[in-house]
Amino acid sequence: MSFQRTRMSADRTLMSVIRTALSLISFGFTIFQVFQKLRDAGTLAHAAAPRNFGITLVLLGILMLIVGIIYHVLFMAGLRQERNAMRQADLVHAESGYPVSFTLITAVILLLIGLVAISSMVFNVGPFTDPGG
Repeated sequence: MSFQRTRMSADRTLMSVIRTALSLISFGFTIFQVFQKLRDAGTLAHAAAPRNFGITLVLLGILMLIVGIIYHVLFMAGLRQERNAMRQADLVHAESGYPVSFTLITAVILLLIGLVAISSMVFNVGPFTDPGG
């Protein structure tokens, strides 16, 4: 039971990383889009600083996700090794399986979305670009 609680605790930690990274990515993308539209409309002559700030927030969210995913994968691998060692020493029964972490899958999908968003912002390619503007 303690392995399951530790695993769920690691999932909750990754969910906190996801929540913070999602906030950074979405807020950065929104800032970027707002100032891009204001510049395109002629309201602002120079919107480089706010656009760069938006890009920085998205990059920070992506970096945070990468670090969180790596930490989670390494922690879970260590937990599995410890569980297997204890099972081989007959200290635990370890009859329950170790299912796939849906939190990890969600984090990877969000990372991919963040990478597509940053490519859209920097290189003006991808599904988040405005074909008319």
